[in-house]
Amino acid sequence: MPPAPARAPRVLICDDSPLLRRVINDMLTDGGLEVVGEARDGIELVEKAVALQPDVITLDVEMPRRNGLDGLRELMVTRPTPVIMVSSLTGKASAETTAALGAGAIDVVEKPALRLSPQSWGTTRDELVSKVRSAAGARTAALARPVRPSTPGLRLATSAGVAGGNLVIIATSTGGPRALHSVVPHLPSPLGSGVLIVQHMPVGFTRPLASQLNEKSKLSVREAEATDEITADTALIAPGGSHLEVTARGRVRLSQAPPIGALRPRADVTIETAARHYGARITLIVLTGMGEDGLVGARAVRAAGGTILVEAERTCVVWGMPRSVEEAGLADGVFPLDAMPLAIAEAVTPRARALAR
Repeated sequence: MPPAPARAPRVLICDDSPLLRRVINDMLTDGGLEVVGEARDGIELVEKAVALQPDVITLDVEMPRRNGLDGLRELMVTRPTPVIMVSSLTGKASAETTAALGAGAIDVVEKPALRLSPQSWGTTRDELVSKVRSAAGARTAALARPVRPSTPGLRLATSAGVAGGNLVIIATSTGGPRALHSVVPHLPSPLGSGVLIVQHMPVGFTRPLASQLNEKSKLSVREAEATDEITADTALIAPGGSHLEVTARGRVRLSQAPPIGALRPRADVTIETAARHYGARITLIVLTGMGEDGLVGARAVRAAGGTILVEAERTCVVWGMPRSVEEAGLADGVFPLDAMPLAIAEAVTPRARALAR
């Protein structure tokens, strides 16, 4: 007897607009998903999540009574559930959506433009259905677990982390904003190394993410711009919609080359170009994320003699990117998220001190 087909993910839709709820409902059901209910604000979000036990929730940001961000925070305490933000890509909504991703939402889809004909919604529908299906496999235990890293408390003896120094590259995707909020603010400054971050996000979201991380971090964190210098007191985030490359002069370059595997930025691009110029002075960090981005780059780092650390399965929202590197035998260390800041600092420290002599 053939195996029974897998049950379709059960979805709760939360949006204050009846029309948007109807559109999202149609998109999800057209994609073979089961919509189990609808909520109009952050209060109903939690009530219906508890009552209906959905596998995934789609969530708007701006709603009356209680907005999506506040509702999400309560949800992650009351009934942790994978959440896909359905949001505008500009203005206040973009910043609040990025904050929601840091608070536990695992991905974002642009809100359907109602002025367009239904025939034009196909791309949004396919993206939404794909991300909901992927989110259904996320680890809810990782969403629920509060992450309280041990702050390294290190203040390294060198700040000369430019072209001749060290380079830390952090690659992440699904669940990444939450992971970055648990790692980057706990790194010391100066770290004794430049830091580059590749987080898979749409255009419009990496700048608010950088701003939010900057507010909490000892390092200066900002979205990368063309020809930025890599320095030991700054972390640069690859802009959504651009590949981030590393040059021989210790600077970055933005590229509009075609997406690779539907990704732009792609971490492999950053890692491979960095490996050519930094060689053994690279520490590659691969955090939670779907797929295998970072695996090709990890091979380049291994060939160059660099160090590779990956997030442990038990703290990953999606154990995809770290798994591909670990199972390929490329990881020098596997650490839960709460131990990663110290692991990074300790990986960089010996080389930073050697450079200072």
